[in-house]
Amino acid sequence: MDNQQEVREFLTSRRAKITPERAGLPTGPRRRVPGLRRSEVAALADMSVEYYAKLERGNLAGVSPAVLESVARALRLDDAERAHLLHLAQAADGSDALTRPRRRRPARQWSPHRSLRWTLDAITAGPAFVRNGRMDILAVNALARAFYSDVYATTNQANLARFTFLDPVSRRFYPGWDLAADVTVAILRTEADRNPHDRDLHDLVGELSTRSDEFRTRWGAHNVRHHGTGTKNFHHHAVGDLTLAFEGLEMAAEPGLTLTIYTAEPGSPSEEGLRLLASWAATQEILARRPLDR
Repeated sequence: MDNQQEVREFLTSRRAKITPERAGLPTGPRRRVPGLRRSEVAALADMSVEYYAKLERGNLAGVSPAVLESVARALRLDDAERAHLLHLAQAADGSDALTRPRRRRPARQWSPHRSLRWTLDAITAGPAFVRNGRMDILAVNALARAFYSDVYATTNQANLARFTFLDPVSRRFYPGWDLAADVTVAILRTEADRNPHDRDLHDLVGELSTRSDEFRTRWGAHNVRHHGTGTKNFHHHAVGDLTLAFEGLEMAAEPGLTLTIYTAEPGSPSEEGLRLLASWAATQEILARRPLDR
């Protein structure tokens, strides 16, 4: 991914999102841009228009942290967007070499070590799984395998991004599909920022951009986010609606991988739904083994 183009598109898209009212500026007549003018961002960041225009053209090499902070403050960037801007500047300098995640082995070559397998198997009340930044599901407990049965239905190598944008079933699985799609692209965009040299990720983005207008539009919006905790709604074909809280835990022993655990509120219908899902999964396993027992 071309760094200057990424910088240019990111800063331009953030400027377009900030209204004069939000920035505390008078609206004025005949505004030709949806957000702030370059001159207004430059004034808010306390720099010349020429210098800010240079930054917005993609020239972040050698820019000081203080200048980056001034730009972030002027554009009202959130924590994820500030981190994204910093990583873009590091990449422009070539100073991200020591902070890059080590190159991941392809998903098909990675296997969980025994203690991770035991940990996943010990989690029985909710789905638990390990994914990488390109949203390949690499390891699951029994409940996660059942939970993502739609994802595994057409492929052994489950990828949540491909499922979201290329499988029509995803629109049933995610009742709020638009939000799920936004989050998926923001995760991939954040990963591309953290690991800009990941060829597998480049290939995935290229594939989805070619095959999905919904993905291509969202990718062009340059939205990023931190995705560590929250609540999501699902509709599983066997047990119905589920509202689940999640925690995403970065794995210190495996840089770039995340362990995600879904849980339901105690005493809620979703908790009962997870129990039904566990029963359904056990029944499916018994049915799958029957031909082998003959």
